[in-house]
Amino acid sequence: MDVFLIPLGADRYELYCEAPADEAELDEAESGSQSGFIARLKLRFREMLAAAERDRTRPQSDAEVETGWFARIKARSLAWVVDAIAEQRLLWHLRKETEVRLFYPEDLSRAEAERISRQSLQRDADRHRNWLIVDALLLLISGLLVLVPGPNIIGYYFAFRVVGHYLSWRGAKQGLHVIQWQYEPCEPLAEVRPALTLAPVQRERRLSDIASRLRLDHLVTFLERIALRSA
Repeated sequence: MDVFLIPLGADRYELYCEAPADEAELDEAESGSQSGFIARLKLRFREMLAAAERDRTRPQSDAEVETGWFARIKARSLAWVVDAIAEQRLLWHLRKETEVRLFYPEDLSRAEAERISRQSLQRDADRHRNWLIVDALLLLISGLLVLVPGPNIIGYYFAFRVVGHYLSWRGAKQGLHVIQWQYEPCEPLAEVRPALTLAPVQRERRLSDIASRLRLDHLVTFLERIALRSA
């Protein structure tokens, strides 16, 4: 598996990979027993993934657009799921890996790249562990909504968060304690940082060239969403 340490600014970096979406789902061995609470969480997780993907790829006509507070909550939940999938997929994949190549900007030393990547994984492990506890409690509270007619979208939402944070926490811990990392300097990655400071047209052209050289189809979208939006 290949992972890239993407520079987002003077001292900001993000781990990034492009892996097939279907591998990110829970496998059968992960959940143990196929009955009971864990199995229901797994089912809800997959249903939320499917719903988010349908919402992202299927354009709606004016007649199909739902209105009202419940529809707005549903739409915002699905939008969050789409973003969460993109942000957490790397960690979901790491939980299955034992050897990973990390490509880092060549203007960093190997020691700096290792320090930055481990700090990022530790930060992710702590954050996802904390959110796992919070969302598990909220999931239990949302169980009261089973008395409300219709699908329990709120329950599905928190089920997705619980499973997603669990997988992310597992992936971060795997990266910290199990995976054997190989570090390789990469010239195109060093060009990302100055490219982000260009005017929009030149920036997109330059980033597209870098992404093409790295063979990363979605790198430009990632940078626009993560780096440029939060700049």
